Amino acid sequence: MPELYPLPAFHFIVEWGGIRVGFSEVSGLTQEVQPIEYRDGMSPTFSTIKMPGLKKFSNVTLKRGIIKHDNDFAQWLSTVKLNKVERRDIVVSLLDEEHVPVMVWKINSAFPVKVEGPSLKASGNEVATESIELAHEGLTVQND
Repeated sequence: MPELYPLPAFHFIVEWGGIRVGFSEVSGLTQEVQPIEYRDGMSPTFSTIKMPGLKKFSNVTLKRGIIKHDNDFAQWLSTVKLNKVERRDIVVSLLDEEHVPVMVWKINSAFPVKVEGPSLKASGNEVATESIELAHEGLTVQND
């Protein structure tokens, strides 16, 4: 029987509105359930109970190298108006050695809340990267 190793975090794809886009980093794939504390006055115990409350999703940040004439991040941010914005579904897939998705995060109804340009440094030796921070209305995880 072959040994099973955890998957490396560097082999992934991002589908951005149905198009595969190369990103160097994805972070914020976080979901949590906020607990509610409750106690009624007739409870025989002198402490609260905890029950599940609302789900909460972190903003997702995507980073990529800047490519000449590619201004999609800024163009998408410019669609944000009062209560109106272009929303996109984003799919992030962690791949195995055969390039097959093993774990998939589906980000629903995402819209940009922040676009950050590169840190420029005259003595630097790295790729110029930009990032976009997305708010969204839910995150589902699928294990294949």
